[in-house]
Amino acid sequence: MERHERVKRKARVSPVVSTGNLTLMAPRPAAKKSPAKKAAAPRKAPAKKAAAKKATARKAPAKKPAPAPAPNPTGGVYRLVRALWLGLAHAVGAMFRGIGRGAKGLDPAHRKDGLALLLLALSMVVAAGTWASLRGPVGDLVEILVTGAFGRLDLLVPLLLGGMAVRLILHPERPEANGRIVIGLSALVIGVLGQVHIACGEPARSDGMQAIRDAGGLVGWGAATPLTYAMGDALAVPLLVLLTFFGLLVVTATPVTAIPQRLRLLGVKLGILHEPQDDASTEDDERYDEQWREALPRSRRSGAAAPEAYDPEGAEQEALSRRRNRPRRPSVQPAMGREMDAVDVAAAAAAALDGAVLHGMPPSPIVAGLTQGVSVSDRAEATPVPAARPQQDKLPVESVPDLTKAAPQESRGLPPRAEQLQLSGDITYALPSLGLLERGGPGKARSAANDAVVASLTNVFTEFKVDAAVTGFTRGPTVTRYEVELGPAVKVERITALTKNIAYAVASPDVRIISPIPGKSAVGIEIPNTDREMVNLGDVLRLAAAAEDDHPMLVALGKDVEGGYVMANIAKMPHVLVAGATGSGKSSCINCLITSIMMRATPEEVRMVLVDPKRVELTAYEGIPHLITPIITNPKRAAEALQWVVREMDLRYDDLAAYGFRHIDDFNAAIRDGKVKAPEGSERELQPYPYLLVIVDELADLMMVAPRDVEDAIVRITQLARAAGIHLVLATQRPSVDVVTGLIKANVPSRLAFATSSLADSRVILDQPGAEKLIGKGDGLFLPMGANKPTRMQGAFVTEDEVAAVVKHCKDQMAPVFREDVTVGTKQKKEIDEDIGDDLDLLCQAAELVVSTQFGSTSMLQRKLRVGFAKAGRLMDLMESRNIVGPSEGSKARDVLVKPEELDGVIALIRGESHS
Repeated sequence: MERHERVKRKARVSPVVSTGNLTLMAPRPAAKKSPAKKAAAPRKAPAKKAAAKKATARKAPAKKPAPAPAPNPTGGVYRLVRALWLGLAHAVGAMFRGIGRGAKGLDPAHRKDGLALLLLALSMVVAAGTWASLRGPVGDLVEILVTGAFGRLDLLVPLLLGGMAVRLILHPERPEANGRIVIGLSALVIGVLGQVHIACGEPARSDGMQAIRDAGGLVGWGAATPLTYAMGDALAVPLLVLLTFFGLLVVTATPVTAIPQRLRLLGVKLGILHEPQDDASTEDDERYDEQWREALPRSRRSGAAAPEAYDPEGAEQEALSRRRNRPRRPSVQPAMGREMDAVDVAAAAAAALDGAVLHGMPPSPIVAGLTQGVSVSDRAEATPVPAARPQQDKLPVESVPDLTKAAPQESRGLPPRAEQLQLSGDITYALPSLGLLERGGPGKARSAANDAVVASLTNVFTEFKVDAAVTGFTRGPTVTRYEVELGPAVKVERITALTKNIAYAVASPDVRIISPIPGKSAVGIEIPNTDREMVNLGDVLRLAAAAEDDHPMLVALGKDVEGGYVMANIAKMPHVLVAGATGSGKSSCINCLITSIMMRATPEEVRMVLVDPKRVELTAYEGIPHLITPIITNPKRAAEALQWVVREMDLRYDDLAAYGFRHIDDFNAAIRDGKVKAPEGSERELQPYPYLLVIVDELADLMMVAPRDVEDAIVRITQLARAAGIHLVLATQRPSVDVVTGLIKANVPSRLAFATSSLADSRVILDQPGAEKLIGKGDGLFLPMGANKPTRMQGAFVTEDEVAAVVKHCKDQMAPVFREDVTVGTKQKKEIDEDIGDDLDLLCQAAELVVSTQFGSTSMLQRKLRVGFAKAGRLMDLMESRNIVGPSEGSKARDVLVKPEELDGVIALIRGESHS
């Protein structure tokens, strides 16, 4: 009972206070306690105090808001002043930042002009202060800085500043020489001022500033005082003279070994020396020959010998014997003669010396002047072969060698002169001169961008802890291939796995890794150049070894990544597939192929069939004598022309089989030698067969119109036409499997892939990836027949003006002679009715079956021709529309309206041919 009363009393004095999710116990009111309770109170006190503190802490934010601060009479003024100050500071900072961003956004040419004008303004101010004794703060500043630094030679400072300003204005495209000029001028000024200081009595600082200004200034005092104190005037003066001489050589970019030659040339230009050009260039020619051979591949150095004097008769006999007694064409027009050839050889020497850019130095404009007037007959002495240098394992960035090869051009004499090739009638055909094609400048072999890429690659290998080093690079016109050698026990996959990191480091997404480089124990990393170079068709035809190989089917393709020119013999390919996306360089490649044929072959050596479904790409070549038929623009006519090529191939094989030859070259040589004659009683006159080159600019259009006929003709030609001298060049911008079918790929072994849009297109062209990483504008991969890996190259480029000049020359020489069986056949042949479509063969078989059996039944056509009911009914309707069978009469067979003896006329009518 008492326990129950205590529980009720506790419940009454300890009510529960609920505040949402928080339940609090209300504190008990103060009351008198018994002695027993007083003894127990200390045990419960800490718990109750803790609970009370928590409750007070939780209720404080709601019950006791923070008191407002006391008002401050000066707070508003302070905030106003602070806001004004920060606003002004932000405005001034934004203005200066805007000026900086605007300066960064200026064109680089404007920045260079601004620097030049600034130097010009400084030269004017300094000239006013030193020459005219300018008064005022500016004049005093000029006297303190310029006169105090340069002493008596302060009058020359405006000239130096003005000269630098004029150079920046006239030659802003040569920033690479600025550092050299600054270093050279610094050495020159220090050496001269030091000598002036010694000559004026070596005044010290204790003599006063005016005495130093009257001597060499502070610069001369700082240069001469340490030397005279350490070693005396006897050695200080020669050292300062050597420093002055060094600065002069650096400013003029003159090596010590070239001083006599420069002095001789200077004397000739000033008129002091009257030395003949041929005698003066003999020593230069020997040096050019030696440097030229150093730029050649090592395999060709040993066989490079100096040419002998030009002998027309001996050269002609040698040429005729080499070409199997085939009459050879002239290499240039008779009117232009040997003067053009001498200029070509001189230009080749300049390009080989300046294009190889020995030891990574940039091309020098002086070389072009030195090579003018070089005589080929003066090159009479052979030069020693330089010894091979040992290869280093790992080289620092500054000493990475340049492995770029120069143009593969040897020091040979002029091409031998041969007799004119007589065409049908009394026509004498002269090939176009190489002077119609423009020359390009010498290519770079090293630049600051290459050194920056080498440093980036080295940094990537260091960060990812890969034991590899860049040991060299070869610079091409479009890309540079950096050679990376791996350390021991380093997998090649560690380099290939860093493709994206390398691309990020060099800021280029088009990075291609070759593992390994063919013929080398190194991994190649191909990175695009920031400064691309143009490859002209004229350079390829001049500087490559084209003069030594007079095959008419040799064409110029471009320049590879090692700096060598790429030529290809279409007769050895024997067919080539050119593919790539729009704008990747296919049309330029086709133009280079056709122009190369016109430059090197006569119409009796090579005839061409041009198929241009686009109607605008090949119109410039209309009317050239090499054409065997007018340019074909209709896809249906193109399919018929391919069928004619098949018939021409069969006729050539008939002659080869009849006379016992395996190749058209042997057959032609036998005809020229008189070993093959027509049978007695035959009116045929045997003549050599020309090479027949068929160029299709867009294969996709032909495959859309007549896929079956085009594919059959192409496969037939590519399988058999090699020995008959017939070759195909197929170009397409849609390299898909429905255009470039498996049969076409199997019989076209040589491929030339330009930039593609996807990996699948690259696999269709090359059967391997790589074309999707090309950068376009002529950048391609060339995979000739028999090669395992494609060669990266920059396609040659020929301008429209050059093409027009070559075409005009060819038209002036001879008019085209078209084959009548091609042109007449296509004109007389009628078009097949549109309603027949692709069912022509089936319709002919059905008509022959119905007319021969005199029984017109749809079910019979199903059984005999093995077609469905719908196809058989369509064939019967087509025969009804041509009055071969009568109308349908239910389930009965149709009446046949044509007699069996009229079958030939019916077949001719179906095929759209005239029947007599």
